[in-house]
Amino acid sequence: MIDLSHLEKKINSELTTKIKKSEIKYNQLYLYIDHEDLIDVSLFIKSNENTKFRQLIDITVVDYPENNKRFKIVYLFLSHEFNQRIILSYFINEKELIPSLTSIYPAANWMEREVFDMYGVQFKDHPDLRRILTDYGFEGYPLRKDFPLTGHTEVRYSEDQKKVINEPVKLEQNYRNFDYESPWEGTQYIKEQSFKNKNSDQSIKDNDKKN
Repeated sequence: MIDLSHLEKKINSELTTKIKKSEIKYNQLYLYIDHEDLIDVSLFIKSNENTKFRQLIDITVVDYPENNKRFKIVYLFLSHEFNQRIILSYFINEKELIPSLTSIYPAANWMEREVFDMYGVQFKDHPDLRRILTDYGFEGYPLRKDFPLTGHTEVRYSEDQKKVINEPVKLEQNYRNFDYESPWEGTQYIKEQSFKNKNSDQSIKDNDKKN
């Protein structure tokens, strides 16, 4: 296993200004870059003899709707030779076009399609950027934090049309009531009903005693 401090110094010395920040946390190396440098940095960490991060494990996104640069794009790389991982990340705004890694890491094909499907992030030069998890004509991006929990449409079987149809959700999320109490304690409306029943029983007993 290669020493992480040595690896960090090696990458910073070779890539210089392309690395905005680097740090070692949780026994892993974190690199922060600009998205314009993604291809150069990825090529280096994959091909250099001192790094050999030849496997792309995953691509994911963190959504910060309140920020101008809304999305944090995160890549996880693995070096089998050195038994180490690198977490590479950068921020982009909602409409920004970012480079595809499919020419360097073929496994990025489906990963980028998933990110596009769930978050709406666009990848430049991707060979087949289509939805991969949701259906044709699906509205919105399900993992964005402003996506309604009920979705925009619901699926049901229509007896009139004799087929499965999509139609707008009838029950808006705003009109649903949720409680976050422990299921062992019981929900508030059950507690209130139990309290009313208890008082009612007590009133009956008190009236019986008087009579």
